[in-house]
Amino acid sequence: MPAPATRRDETVVDVIHGVSVADPYRWLEDQESPEVAEWVAAQKAVTDAHLADIPQRGELRERLAAVWDHPKLGVPWHRGDTWLQMRNSGVQEQPVLWTADAPDAEGRVLLDPTELSEDGTVSLADVALSPDGRLLAYGTSDGGSDWITWHVRDVATGTDLPDEVRWAKFASAAWLPDSSGFFYGAYDPPAAGTEMAATNTHHQLRLHRLGDDGPDPVVHRRDDEPEWGFSPTVTEDGRWLVVTIWQGTEPRTRLHLASLDGDPAQPDIRPWLDDFDGEYGVVGNDGDTMFVRTDAGAPAGRLLAVDANDPARRTEVLPERPEVLVAVRWVGGRFVVVRLVDAVHELAVHDRDGGRATVVELPDLASVGSITGRRDDTAVHLSLSSFTSAAGVHRLDLTADPPVLQEVIPSPAGVPDAVTERVMVPSTDGAVVPMFLVRGADATGPRPTILYGYGGFGIPLTPEFRLWWTAWLERGGIIAVGCFRGGAEYGRAWHDAGRLDQKHHTFDDALACASWLVDEGWTTSPQLAITGGSNGGLTAAASMIRAPEAFGACVPEVGVLDLLRFHRFTIGWGWTSDYGDPDDPEDFPRIHRMSPLHTIAEGACYPPTLVTTADRDDRVVPAHSFKFTAAMQRAQGCDNPVLARIDTRAGHGAGTPTSKVIDARADVLAFLVHHLGDPAGHPTAVSGSGDGRPITRHAEG
Repeated sequence: MPAPATRRDETVVDVIHGVSVADPYRWLEDQESPEVAEWVAAQKAVTDAHLADIPQRGELRERLAAVWDHPKLGVPWHRGDTWLQMRNSGVQEQPVLWTADAPDAEGRVLLDPTELSEDGTVSLADVALSPDGRLLAYGTSDGGSDWITWHVRDVATGTDLPDEVRWAKFASAAWLPDSSGFFYGAYDPPAAGTEMAATNTHHQLRLHRLGDDGPDPVVHRRDDEPEWGFSPTVTEDGRWLVVTIWQGTEPRTRLHLASLDGDPAQPDIRPWLDDFDGEYGVVGNDGDTMFVRTDAGAPAGRLLAVDANDPARRTEVLPERPEVLVAVRWVGGRFVVVRLVDAVHELAVHDRDGGRATVVELPDLASVGSITGRRDDTAVHLSLSSFTSAAGVHRLDLTADPPVLQEVIPSPAGVPDAVTERVMVPSTDGAVVPMFLVRGADATGPRPTILYGYGGFGIPLTPEFRLWWTAWLERGGIIAVGCFRGGAEYGRAWHDAGRLDQKHHTFDDALACASWLVDEGWTTSPQLAITGGSNGGLTAAASMIRAPEAFGACVPEVGVLDLLRFHRFTIGWGWTSDYGDPDDPEDFPRIHRMSPLHTIAEGACYPPTLVTTADRDDRVVPAHSFKFTAAMQRAQGCDNPVLARIDTRAGHGAGTPTSKVIDARADVLAFLVHHLGDPAGHPTAVSGSGDGRPITRHAEG
């Protein structure tokens, strides 16, 4: 079935800094339009017909359902004697929140999100347990939206209080020390019909008192700084309100403080570490001494002890090291520290003064997930995973010398016959890019390969188990994960090397990794797909547009694809820290040259492309994918399909029901199997479940 024709409005032309830029598909930005709904239906019909003709689609869907069907247990955490844990028995549509009186107790269900909607699309977006452990503030998301509605549940009875707080976004809840209410971040209610696209500015810090049904008082707002956002936390001793101020997505923050001795509805919030010269985060306190992790003046990160009353009084607890400091927990009078070494985590424990570091032995090429523990605890709980082993839960006993790491919940799934190999790939400007290869132990090339990457916003890619990759590995395929510049695998310097006027390095690195895979014989260009989500969708699409001959398929998922208008929707303005500002005459030419939508060449032969998005994505609005799909379909100069997979009642990814996730992953795998060739034809496919064996080597040239 041919791609449907999309109406072009040739009258829509913007003149940006003297340059005429046509935008004939702008009408696709109107999500409420009946014409857009008709367009979505037409695209869905073509995509469904294409996928239905792929023989392996049903088999892949069945295999993914089986792969998903195992218990998934999160890391337990507590306040007082109330312990909480997220659990999914297998293919429940949403994880379920359980409560118990001990971390290893069976417990009972406290909150099952699947009971909140008939189709499983209302998810649990955030939770905060009151200091006395009696009440749970829980935030729900409808259909994957970033908007959160807060509710309060009685832990003992499992019933909800009448409280409901709407239009919260981009901040958790922070309880008052007496459990009488909580701080939260919110926006003014958007105009009806604009909830999913209106620009988010003028964030504010509010206080909700339990039982109050009137408008919650605003305790902090800066009308002179409409782009500032506020994230509240209350120190564990209940003495201090810490307000983290952010501006967009750039990892640079300010910290303001307020004593909670007075009226919490009118806290004396005062500047403390008041400069956007780095990222600051309070990890705990000891009286008036605040422990602050920061990369200000230390691109790889360090830990400071700062006086709450006089920020000039500070000492360095953990100085900067070559390894990147990514996480610190203050537990039992010691610091539990996670560092990043060539995109792999290292775990260590330090004394209060920063001395006597004890490195905790971890499995090779593993990642530390969430770490839970409170200041008076004697142990922390954490998760460990890898590309070939799903997350298991471990307990680190801090009373032992040295600290002892014990597995308390074994990894429930894995790929035992697969190995992980870390290689270092030369790229432009002398950069060397880490890339992980996950494959059968005896695999030889060339064979169908998925290259996955992100490369943005200072977010590192570390070894992580993804269930849908299991089905690809079982069929004999290869997974390659590139740590492109723009991430934070080597701290702030690696991020800076892939943003703003250096953003092209991200795409340089993606293409260097693609070339390396071909040159080393692991795959061929027709067998190689590039994919990524969100900013990774931009990376995939921009790399493919730049060098279409390098790939046999492209799957940009929920991607940022229109770089001239991204800043006009929801929180998109905050991405100018990575991409630049299209309204800035100095930034515009560079952004115009790299925008996937605006660099599509008429008549070029692009590889088979599956663009994925969702109708309730209010992070990267679906107009990015709609317009890119329409432009690609019109420009395509050969018979390779350009398809759009548009999910309904789903958002940017978080909170998507399990059945929808399985359907989407099955469709992507079917598309890749069909257009790259089925890896199952290779004799060295692997089998699923268990642990994989890691290898590390350095690739020269």
